[in-house]
Amino acid sequence: METTSAFDELIGSRVTEAGPDRTVVELPVSRALHQPGGIVHGGVYCALVEGAASTGATLWLEGSGIAVGTSNHTDFLKAVRDGVLRAEATPLQRGSRLQLWQVEVTDGTATLVAHGKVKLLNLRETPG
Repeated sequence: METTSAFDELIGSRVTEAGPDRTVVELPVSRALHQPGGIVHGGVYCALVEGAASTGATLWLEGSGIAVGTSNHTDFLKAVRDGVLRAEATPLQRGSRLQLWQVEVTDGTATLVAHGKVKLLNLRETPG
C-alpha cells in the first residue's frame, strides 16, 4: 500500500512507521502551516490525526479495501510554533464495517500537543 499522498507531500508529512497496529507520521513545522497568530493551524493537527489513523486502518484490511474517515474529533492542547510534530495512531476498536483509532500528537520534547479520535468506514471496494 502506498502510504504517501499528494496532500502529504504538499504539507510535508511523512510516514515513519506503518503497520496495522501502530502508525507514526512526522511533520516538520514551517511558517506555511501557521495560522495568522503564528502557531500551527488546527487543520494541520486534524490532517495528521486522520492521515495516521487511516493509514493504519487501511493496512489492517490487508489489501481487501481502504478505510476512510467518517468522523475526526481532534482536541488542540498546546500551541506549537516550530519543531517537528509526531502523530502516533493506535486502534481502539476494529470490526467488519467500522474502526475507531486514537492518535497522540507530540512535539519535539514528547509533550502531548493534540489528541484525536477517528472513526473509519471499511470500504471493501475502492472508489473508482
